[in-house]
Amino acid sequence: MAMVFRHCIIQLMPKQKIGKVGREKPNSSDRLLEIYSTMARSRLLDERVWQLNRQGRAALVASSQGHEALQVASVYALQKGKDLFYTYYRDLAVMVALGVTPREIMLGYMAKSGEPMSGARQFPTQGAMPNLGLVNLSNVVATQLPQAVGAALACVQKGSDAVVAVYFGDGASSTGDCHEAMNFASVHKLPVIFICENNGYAISVPLEKQMAVKNVSVRGDSYNMPGFTIDGTNVVEVFKTVSDAANRARIGEGPTLIEGMVERNLPHTGDDDDRRYRSEDEIVKAKEKNPVRILRELLKKDNILTNEVDLEINKAAKISIDDATEYGESASYPDPDEFYDHVYSQV
Repeated sequence: MAMVFRHCIIQLMPKQKIGKVGREKPNSSDRLLEIYSTMARSRLLDERVWQLNRQGRAALVASSQGHEALQVASVYALQKGKDLFYTYYRDLAVMVALGVTPREIMLGYMAKSGEPMSGARQFPTQGAMPNLGLVNLSNVVATQLPQAVGAALACVQKGSDAVVAVYFGDGASSTGDCHEAMNFASVHKLPVIFICENNGYAISVPLEKQMAVKNVSVRGDSYNMPGFTIDGTNVVEVFKTVSDAANRARIGEGPTLIEGMVERNLPHTGDDDDRRYRSEDEIVKAKEKNPVRILRELLKKDNILTNEVDLEINKAAKISIDDATEYGESASYPDPDEFYDHVYSQV
């Protein structure tokens, strides 16, 4: 496995420029360490938020544990500061990779004043941070899909070669919004990458009870767009597939559907009890396919990550998360007098 990974590391370097498309080749070892560091920080932050939810100190939580490789590697395969990201409620690791800070995230979960996405007026992690290209983080299933396609159309009309990545679960792929978004994007060859995070469950409904096909990716044929099913826990495979899709989109070849097979380590949300529909053995096996651990072990085998550096990465992450927790708990709630701000005109 380590030998295969060693040969594949070069794939983490973006392709050579095609016209104005592409970027300078990064140092692959540095990029891998940065991706690992981001994944580790996201996992620790997710664990902390889940703990706070269990203690009644944080509101609705939808864990991204098990999805980190697909989320983080896809962000690094795109161009932060240029490309747009339409996400959904299980995309904490996307937020971390884009640069949302632990403090900002914690303010959202605790509904405290200063939360940057919606001013603590929405469900946790719903809203937007346009300065990071994070346009929408939706708690409503599949609504982000047609919105992302509309944004891609706007990019084309403006003459930009920006790409729009839209994330969604396997359950969302069964909705009308998904069909309309993919159909429109393909007809007009829009620069959209549809990233399906397939963890096998739409809340409590298993895949085989929500669709008659084995893989979401086969639906790409129906829209005349490439469809790929990949290992969503494999950073190299995710990075390469998303990079290729982005290159296609930037030169006008249209959208791509990418289905990343991942595991959902925890219940659907903090209000769900997955023991009612998943066996204990299934849950244990799901947690064994831990993308953070998989990348850590491969990096150590290839002498890219040492035990000392690993400890430093996790120590720094814990310090920042402890700080964010204290910051969030000490922050005040929004002033009730500001309840109607941004709802009615103040003129």
